[in-house]
Amino acid sequence: MTTCIIYHSYTGITRGIAEKVQAACGGDLVEVRPVREYTALTAYTVGCYRARNGTADPIEPANIDVSACDLVVIGTPVWAWRATPPINGAIAALKGCQGKRAVLFATCGAQTGDTLPILARALQSKGVEVAGQIAFNSKDLDDPVKLNVLFAAVKAARERA
Repeated sequence: MTTCIIYHSYTGITRGIAEKVQAACGGDLVEVRPVREYTALTAYTVGCYRARNGTADPIEPANIDVSACDLVVIGTPVWAWRATPPINGAIAALKGCQGKRAVLFATCGAQTGDTLPILARALQSKGVEVAGQIAFNSKDLDDPVKLNVLFAAVKAARERA
């Protein structure tokens, strides 16, 4: 069973969770980056505005073909209670995802808002079954119980694939 772990990480926190998923469950990491990088100022002004509006940034890689994967894991930071514009771009860039399963995770300071349900709907509209959704706030990023919930969701979704 092959797993593709797609993530955007502005500060490195989401990357850290994605790497822990890879270490515990295996899989290939795909880091998406906006073609035009955010600065500290633009991330919290333009980036948050774009996140609230559900805007998809042009990203690198421009296309993400997951047709050879059994499971897709997607991780995003939360900006203004929504997924980041680069993750919106990653959802738009997904190819070969029809009939796949996905597990979503989000990292945030306190609350995820509508992040995970909006991502789930976007994936479902592309024919992806969302098998799990886990949110990490700043207090539980290193919580082994919470991490194990994510790992278990990934392993269970992969076994059903």
